[in-house]
Amino acid sequence: MKWKFVVVGKPSLEYARIGIEEYLKRLRRYCNADFIAVKNGSPEEEGERLMKASEGSVRIVFDERGELIDTRELSKKVSSLEMDGACKSVAVLIGGAEGHDESVRNAADILISFGRLTLQHELALVAAVEQIYRVHTLKRGEPYHR
Repeated sequence: MKWKFVVVGKPSLEYARIGIEEYLKRLRRYCNADFIAVKNGSPEEEGERLMKASEGSVRIVFDERGELIDTRELSKKVSSLEMDGACKSVAVLIGGAEGHDESVRNAADILISFGRLTLQHELALVAAVEQIYRVHTLKRGEPYHR
């Protein structure tokens, strides 16, 4: 299964770029993973761009209004997607500074929250890539997730 991390804007924080690159490199040992940045704009414009870039993929949207789950539950959701032979691609969507437009939340196949805290969007992206990497190591019984 192919993974795409679709985000509004290119990360400008040095430590976020380093974290994203590190976890993408680790994740690519297990699957094909791409990073796609779409142009900033109004929440509606950003939403349209996210939808276009993730077309044909199952959409996992990280948003503060999403479901509160733990990593093991995320792993179960990912395993379920893998068992579905029709699912060839998953897109993880991270909005810009203003968050996601309602249209993006409504189009989500899976809507997840990191919790009640508000995270800066670049940090949310680092956390999302790390969690998908963690899911892959967990599924293989590797010691990364203790």
